Amino acid sequence: MKQNKILALKYRPQAFKDLIGQEIISETILSGIKNGKTPNAYLLTGIRGVGKTTIARLIAKALNCEKNLNKKIICDQENFCNSCSEIISSSHIDVLEMDAASKTGIDDVRELIENSKYSPTSAQFKIFIIDEVHMLSKQAFNGLLKTLEEPPSRLKFILATTEVRKIPVTILSRCQRFDLKRVDYGKMQSHLKNIAKKENGNFTDEAINLITKASEGSVRDGVSLLDRALIFQNISSNKEISGEDIRKMLGLADRSRIINLFKEILLGNESEALNQLEQLIESGLDTKNFLNDILEILYFFSRKISLGSIDKKDLSISESEIELIDKYSDNLDIQDIGLFWQLTIKTIDDIKLIANENLSLKMYVIQLMHLKSYETNTTQEKNLTEKKSQVKSNLQEKKAENEENIRSEITIKSQLKNTDQIKTSIYKQTKSENLKSSGSSLIKNFHDIVKLADKEKEVDLKYDLERNVKLVSFSKGKIDISFNEKLNKNFIKNLTEKLLEWTNERWIISLSKIDGSQTIYEKKIEEQNKNFENEKNSEVTKKIIATFPDAKLIKVEENND
Repeated sequence: MKQNKILALKYRPQAFKDLIGQEIISETILSGIKNGKTPNAYLLTGIRGVGKTTIARLIAKALNCEKNLNKKIICDQENFCNSCSEIISSSHIDVLEMDAASKTGIDDVRELIENSKYSPTSAQFKIFIIDEVHMLSKQAFNGLLKTLEEPPSRLKFILATTEVRKIPVTILSRCQRFDLKRVDYGKMQSHLKNIAKKENGNFTDEAINLITKASEGSVRDGVSLLDRALIFQNISSNKEISGEDIRKMLGLADRSRIINLFKEILLGNESEALNQLEQLIESGLDTKNFLNDILEILYFFSRKISLGSIDKKDLSISESEIELIDKYSDNLDIQDIGLFWQLTIKTIDDIKLIANENLSLKMYVIQLMHLKSYETNTTQEKNLTEKKSQVKSNLQEKKAENEENIRSEITIKSQLKNTDQIKTSIYKQTKSENLKSSGSSLIKNFHDIVKLADKEKEVDLKYDLERNVKLVSFSKGKIDISFNEKLNKNFIKNLTEKLLEWTNERWIISLSKIDGSQTIYEKKIEEQNKNFENEKNSEVTKKIIATFPDAKLIKVEENND
């Protein structure tokens, strides 16, 4: 019984024109071959499935095609010459493919170098294709150096890797490097539709779109998923494959259902949110795919909030999904998105450690709701603070209306009795109001924070602010810093909590890659040294030393009296 080839091999490009997404690289390589300007070694890099090994074989075919020596020979996709046919079938005696993942040692490379001394048997060039070259040992790389730099005139190396950073610089400098990019969404979608049509596949546009998205720019992954879907179609009596079928096959959730789940989280409907999550889990939800979909939805929400609209030409999101995001984005801001994003990233790490992934997802949804409720409570407290401030100003203007103002304050408190945390909110509000009058109004620069930490007896915090923190920028509510290695690992958390406690306002403390100014302590030491040098070179000091030769200036102190 004849076994059909898998689609990834059946539709493997056999000419440079068949490559998708790598047109510029194809033109550059072909132009070099036509003009006789080929390097000693090619280095092809990129993620899995974008065409590294395929391009390596196409280069070998282009260099050794028989029509290069005899223009009368016909070699095309319908009728390949003997040399190209042997390269396609991996049986060409002068084109050696070596998998560096299984042959990593110096002995394997030594054998290859010995073989390189002999001229090609039947082709124009002897070609060594080394796949996953980053797997070679350090000794093996060193053994290749001399041969790569000065190979025999009829020897070419083609190296392929997914981890170019693991290759020594000495090897990189001897190769002509080509970085293969992920294939564009539109080109991948069109390629998969063409293959599906040739294979008599019956797919909806949504199904093709989901396969395209799941491929993540890898042609091999996309074609393999399409192959899997075609098998599913045959099992299902040739029915049309829908987006729902692909979701079941891949363990993906309907993005509209995830957005609706997100809506319930924003509204605080815990039971309904958990109920919808249960339904998604029962439909075969894949945990990692679900969390990555959440990240993608958060990205779309941030685009809506920051840019005002999402381009309807964006093929990665449907019009109905855009409408849902427009509808539910009013209750969000960028700070919310940032908190949700960080919690989602943390949950992705947590599922690697927790055996019950479904339990992790439920806790994740509950934590999202807690974050949103925290924002709501903070807003309520701010509203209460504003109302009480207004009452106080009225009391100062009209002392005679004291009783009426007290009744207004009682009314404000009674309006908040339905809130579970009313007593805590009023207590926090009163405390925050007192602190705000003494804290927020005083914090106008970074030095004010240091003074406030000293006033509140926060010794460790003051020490870090003075000695380990380098200020990059300061504005009300936002501080960018860099820091020394000695900085307490809980510094940012502690400072954020204290600023909220002192000012009743949320401050954003962010780490910057930019090296900030000197620490306060460094500036102080520098100022002391400067004063010391100035005083040392002053006329008064020179006269004293002239009068008393044994005298020596040791220290300069300021007199604050």
